[in-house]
Amino acid sequence: MQSDYLKYDKKKLHIIRVFQANLIVMSDKTVIKGNPSEYVKLNVGGCLYYTTIGTLTKHDTMLRAMFSGRMEVLSDSDGWILIDRSGKHFGTILNFLRDGTATLPESSKDLAELLAEAKYYCIGELAEPCNQALTKRKEREAEPICKVPLITSQKEEEMLISSTAKPAIKLLINRHNNKYSYTSTSDDNLLKNIELFDKLSLWYSNRVLFIKDVISTSEICCWVFYGHGKKVSEVCCTSIVYATDKKHTKVECPEARIYEETLNILLYESRNAPDQELMQATAARGSGMSSYTSDEEEERSGLDRLRSNKSNNPG
Repeated sequence: MQSDYLKYDKKKLHIIRVFQANLIVMSDKTVIKGNPSEYVKLNVGGCLYYTTIGTLTKHDTMLRAMFSGRMEVLSDSDGWILIDRSGKHFGTILNFLRDGTATLPESSKDLAELLAEAKYYCIGELAEPCNQALTKRKEREAEPICKVPLITSQKEEEMLISSTAKPAIKLLINRHNNKYSYTSTSDDNLLKNIELFDKLSLWYSNRVLFIKDVISTSEICCWVFYGHGKKVSEVCCTSIVYATDKKHTKVECPEARIYEETLNILLYESRNAPDQELMQATAARGSGMSSYTSDEEEERSGLDRLRSNKSNNPG
């Protein structure tokens, strides 16, 4: 009976000793204080890092307190010092401690995560630029991708075009009431011109200044292209057609011609004037100012010339 009791006590004591040993391994708190050139192993949220005590204590942060003997640190049986934080951005933290600079993440999400880690480790010199960059990105993300100014005067138009280094495209659009009636397709073509202008302004907003003129009464629909602050070409989309009893105003949307002039105006992105041979090769009607003429107007001009020749030569 007594021997069984002794065996039971020895077994119980062995279990207690094993439990105590495991407890010590699992929660081994030590104080780190050594030579600045001494390397330490860090396990930050499962990510492993290897650096010197000098790097960790270089700045007045929580890491200096942890590795200068002022705080106890937790380590495992293999000597890895455990830090219960995400290790995703700890490499950036170490780079900042080494050099005083760090490359900030591109995405706002990663930047916010790095800011949280910098605040946790009390690294104010890193938290401040993170906070500033995050604020700027939020403001930039809230800005519209494309801006198209509506001019209010001829003077404002001249100032906009002369002050920009970009080439410029202006759409003069104005469906004012006049003494001529519109053809049946003119309203649809007006909308097509507006849609094409909006599409081009989205595609080339970083390369071209787009301006919309809705106050001028000189034209109904006209595209004007500027390079180096000067008017280069234009595409007029309106013409007068004649019926038996009255004149009609016709609006067209010559997309191919507009695309062509848009590509030509991109040649003015350079500070140097574009090569004249290249301009002539890409121009549909030679160099100089260009404008669009409808098929009906060309036919009418031909008929007028034919009548003129007949009247001059009656025989």
